[in-house]
Amino acid sequence: MATRDPTRTAVVRDPEATQQAILAAATHEFARHGLDGARVDRIATRARVNKRMLYYYFGQKEALFLAVLEGAYQRIRAEERKLDLNRVEPTEAIRRLIAFTWDYYIANPEFLSLLNTENLHRAKHLKKSSQVRTLHSPFVALIAEVLERGRRAAVFRAGVDPVQLYISIAGLSYFYLSNAYTLSTIFDRDLLSPKAKVEALSHMTDLVLGYLVRD
Repeated sequence: MATRDPTRTAVVRDPEATQQAILAAATHEFARHGLDGARVDRIATRARVNKRMLYYYFGQKEALFLAVLEGAYQRIRAEERKLDLNRVEPTEAIRRLIAFTWDYYIANPEFLSLLNTENLHRAKHLKKSSQVRTLHSPFVALIAEVLERGRRAAVFRAGVDPVQLYISIAGLSYFYLSNAYTLSTIFDRDLLSPKAKVEALSHMTDLVLGYLVRD
């Protein structure tokens, strides 16, 4: 009697759901343990799949890590598109972008963990991606369009680099949240209390708009 291959059965039944389960489990594992500390066995167990299935869809661990990174960037860019930045006045668009970035990082700490890991590896995995630049180009163009509308309305200063602006917005949130525990200890202040987080967002918004808005 022939033995049924569970890997083949799962592939036939629902390959998309299987891949999503693997990616969700891998995101949790990589965010918690980093690339070097992550274990394929734990990913397979969490996804409730045979380990062979993981290799069937994604290959070795580093290829799976790249798939997780690409998925993380796809999700944040998809959420940013919902902000409708091109449909509101420029100052409101920048306010929305700052608040979204802050709130997204708070709600998705695994995103920051994945970025930390990839930076430790000097982006060697992202450099292999055929998707990442395509994902970001429209987003940069959208920010540039907001800045240009603000300039034409004599609201924003001229000559602002959209990439530098976004790096500054992301950097303010990223540094604060990535270092909140050490900074809270150093300054003897709970920087993750609800009040502190509201104050931080207000401060970041004032900083960015203070640079952009013309006197």
